[in-house]
Amino acid sequence: MELALFDLDNTLLSGDSDYEWAQFLIEEGVLDRPLYEAANQRFYDQYKAGKLDIYEFLDFQLAPLARYPREQLDLWHDAFMQRKILPIIRAKGRSLLAQHRDRGNLCAIITSTNAFVTGPIARELGVAHLLATEIEAIDGRYTGRPRGTPCFREGKIACLDRWLLGQGRSAASFSASWFYSDSLNDLPLLEHVTHPVAVDPDQVLRRTALERGWDVISLA
Repeated sequence: MELALFDLDNTLLSGDSDYEWAQFLIEEGVLDRPLYEAANQRFYDQYKAGKLDIYEFLDFQLAPLARYPREQLDLWHDAFMQRKILPIIRAKGRSLLAQHRDRGNLCAIITSTNAFVTGPIARELGVAHLLATEIEAIDGRYTGRPRGTPCFREGKIACLDRWLLGQGRSAASFSASWFYSDSLNDLPLLEHVTHPVAVDPDQVLRRTALERGWDVISLA
């Protein structure tokens, strides 16, 4: 069996679900536009430049989840899926997932975006396994703090190893491993698999992929 891992934002999606969730809450009037829109763009620019402080970002991104009951958050997420996510799901991404499933590969989405935002997206894509930044909850209500290691940069490898260990597996259990990503932030995991694939990559990842002979593809 082979292992096929997929980044989500700007890979299976033609956009960033983290960024779009904050924009959605701004549009709904849940978040103050002058304050949050500038901060949302600043964090997104830092991410693209490979300079994001993940804990500072999570303080920003998770705080709104702690202010409202889960029922209200789920209602907003339903609207978010319709307005922001379904229009940016890539048809070629769905096809790529189907190719790996048809080959009997174990498929998982691995993303730094939190599990609340990405869980319904993974279900929409038909992917049963989601490795994402987890959120602390007490009595069913989010606290606004991450739980465990954020699934970001080297943290993706830690999350992957923990997930595989829970199944009694390791990376060595697979005859091959694939990882599809667009971002320089995913270089640690791309270097960790046997088949790294750059998908519509940023400039740094494109240059690295070409230097190392990695596959470069487009799902746009």
